[in-house]
Amino acid sequence: MSEEIKENVEIKNDEDTSACKKEKKISISKYEALKEENAKLLKAVDDWKNKYYLSYADMDNLRKSIEKDHREALKYRASGFIEKLLPALDSFNLALKAEPKTEEMKNFLQGFSFIYTNLINVLKDEGVSELEPKIGDKFDERFMHAIDTIESDGEENLVAKVYANGYKLHDRLIRTAMVYVTKHKQEETDKNEENKENN
Repeated sequence: MSEEIKENVEIKNDEDTSACKKEKKISISKYEALKEENAKLLKAVDDWKNKYYLSYADMDNLRKSIEKDHREALKYRASGFIEKLLPALDSFNLALKAEPKTEEMKNFLQGFSFIYTNLINVLKDEGVSELEPKIGDKFDERFMHAIDTIESDGEENLVAKVYANGYKLHDRLIRTAMVYVTKHKQEETDKNEENKENN
């Protein structure tokens, strides 16, 4: 082979090698760029997945909250109506406590008692329960309201008189029972205070 041809082949080989090296460099840099872009896309996918799951959880919580509110609204839907009905029930209670003086009044009270019982049964079917404290029961501020006190020789904080019954709708208190509560006589209290001061 002639020297000229040899030189041309070597130059050509050198050019081919440098072209290959350049292509390799370009390929490596493209690969690195694609790898970087792929990492960014995977991070974006993870971010969007997290946002999706958060949104899904928020929507699920909102749905549960709305369902709970709906159940509560259905459960306690009658509370406003019952509050308006309470004065009528109180009037029945007062009428039924009266002692009949005539046969005619006794018949009226029997009719009132029948109507009152029917009303209470209908309310019980709706989930209403009547809070009926008895005289001598311990005063319980959770469902009783003391409207006044009555002096007594006995124990303090006992129900002395029931003014009006209380009512609950399921587990929600509509109105507390209104009662009079016992307290020690003032004289005894004054004497006890004097004794404490003297001692």
